[in-house]
Amino acid sequence: MTTDKIRVVITNSQKEVKIPTGMRMLVRRCCNAVLKMEKFEGPAEISVTFVNNEQIKELNTQYRDKPIETDVLSFPMGSDGKYDTDPTTGAQILGDVVISMEKALEQSELYGHSFQREVGYLTAHSVLHLLGYDHMEPLEKVRMREKEEYVMDMLGLEAVQGYIGE
Repeated sequence: MTTDKIRVVITNSQKEVKIPTGMRMLVRRCCNAVLKMEKFEGPAEISVTFVNNEQIKELNTQYRDKPIETDVLSFPMGSDGKYDTDPTTGAQILGDVVISMEKALEQSELYGHSFQREVGYLTAHSVLHLLGYDHMEPLEKVRMREKEEYVMDMLGLEAVQGYIGE
C-alpha cells in the first residue's frame, strides 16, 4: 500500500495549544501506520480536527450524552468494513477523529512522555475505532493496546511504562 492513497485532512480549530512543527506530519504518519498494520486496501480519507477542552466537551455531550471533556472522539463513517466512497477520488471515507489538544498536553505531562507521543497515541487509538475496534471487553482492550503500542514503536515514539488508559 502506498501512502499517497491515504488522505488525512487536518484542521486546527483551537487556539489554546500551539501546534508544534511536525505534529501534522506525525498525525498523517500515525494514520498511515495503522492502515498499513491493518492491511487496509485501497485509497482512504480521514479527517482529524484539533479542538480545545470546551469544544470536545460539547461534542461528547451532544453525541455520547457525557457532559465531560475527553481526550479524543472517533466518528466512524462505516460499519462492518463498508465505507462511503468519495465520488471524486474513489477514497473510502473512514470518518472523523477529534483530539482535544489541551487534554493531550495535560495527559502527556501526567504520564511523563512527549506531547507528540500522546497525540500520536490518541490518533492511532481513534483510527482503530474508525476501523471498527472497540475496548468495551477486557480482551478487546488488551488487543487494542497492543496495536496502539505497535504503531508507536513503528514510528519510533517512546514506550510507556505503566500507562493504563481507557
